[in-house]
Amino acid sequence: MPQLFRAIARQYLLPLLALFVISLFVACHSNPQSTTQVSASDSQLRIWWSQGFLPLENEAIQKIVADWQNKSGSKAELTLFTNDVLMKEVKIALEAGKPPDLVFARTIDYILLPRLAWENKLADVADVLEPVKNTYLPSALAAAYYQNNVAKKRSYYAVPIAQQTAHIHYWQNSIEMGGFNRNNLPQDWEGFWLFWQKVQSTLRQKGQKEIYGVGLTLSPTATDTFFEFEYFLEAYNAKIIDENGQLLVNNPKVRQGIIAALTDFTRPYKNGYNAPEAAEWTDTDNNIAFLNSEVVMAVNPSLSIPITQREDADVYLDRIVTANWPKKPDGTAMIDLSAVKQVALFESSKYKKEAKDFLSYLIQPQILNSYLQSSGSSFFPVMPQLLNEPFWQGTNPKDPHIAAAAKQLQQTRQFYTVLNPAYGEVQSQNVWGKALKSIVKEGLSSEQAGDRAIKEIEQIFANWK
Repeated sequence: MPQLFRAIARQYLLPLLALFVISLFVACHSNPQSTTQVSASDSQLRIWWSQGFLPLENEAIQKIVADWQNKSGSKAELTLFTNDVLMKEVKIALEAGKPPDLVFARTIDYILLPRLAWENKLADVADVLEPVKNTYLPSALAAAYYQNNVAKKRSYYAVPIAQQTAHIHYWQNSIEMGGFNRNNLPQDWEGFWLFWQKVQSTLRQKGQKEIYGVGLTLSPTATDTFFEFEYFLEAYNAKIIDENGQLLVNNPKVRQGIIAALTDFTRPYKNGYNAPEAAEWTDTDNNIAFLNSEVVMAVNPSLSIPITQREDADVYLDRIVTANWPKKPDGTAMIDLSAVKQVALFESSKYKKEAKDFLSYLIQPQILNSYLQSSGSSFFPVMPQLLNEPFWQGTNPKDPHIAAAAKQLQQTRQFYTVLNPAYGEVQSQNVWGKALKSIVKEGLSSEQAGDRAIKEIEQIFANWK
């Protein structure tokens, strides 16, 4: 265990910590009180960007910005932030009336962009996308096609650059130690989740007293929580919003689906085979718990868990397994959720022409492909010509994690924010995370927590203006 932890700290935690410190220094050097004062002047394009899980991803976006400056003759200032810091700083900057020109954050698409577009705070970028629409997956374009309540129209208010879905990862060596192998992994819903309880019980009998079978995130502060929980809603066919954007939570079948999903999601925790700290986890804690072998299996949006171990071929290729989701309780195939990552241009920008020129440069297939590959496949393409390449199919070079993820992306649906922007507020307030925690920490029943969540969602939709 100590040796593994040191390896993780070297490969995963320390690089992120170093990048975090560097980003804060870069962002705050001109005014320690606020990162909204990043620029020394307003004479150049300001780009705020989420740091990558790997240094190569940061180097790639830095190179893209530098190459664009050389090509265009325009000046740009790129500032990297950890995602949590960036989300906070965007909100602070908006309140202060000093947002950057362009922003890319890993969770901004399903939390903040729908509201910003609704409030006319994002620039219409249809002129960037229209000439290249045929290069995109239709679902990716739909994800950035927002409603503007001020202009009373729908249009493209962000530029899609990537997509991600949630994956199941487990330690092959841990289940082998428990007397199982990947061929024993059930594909039916109930059997799948009970499997991890059996693995934990066997490992505990063999002396591993501090290991847990499951790593599901139940914290109301983590975006991973609702990303993971949406899969359980999908498993029970609990359709929250219809194709016309109408809320369906009061439909008796939908309500029962919500209650069933809450029951299943919290069962491992209540029965003692989900990590007890999971009710307090942030978006990185499940990664750390898995990599430190505190849990046998974890669910995580993106491939950020295995890619941190890519330099260790034994761990990456043989010990960590990325598995498909089991079938739904009704026996039908799971439909994966795809979150489309987007770059947004603020309406208040003085440099819309330059910003749009940069966006057009960024989404050239060869440029974007280079950036996405540098992410270590944390993100996948939203352009069919890229998605079909051997690299993104996990065949050249051979990569079992990318291959498994590519299979998941064959049948997906978007988050409900595509149908109604008010659902972005449901995610921003992490209504599902609060419901889950109320069950495991406050002792509410699934029915009580579900009805409370339904009322909260109805209020959010009623207040949406």
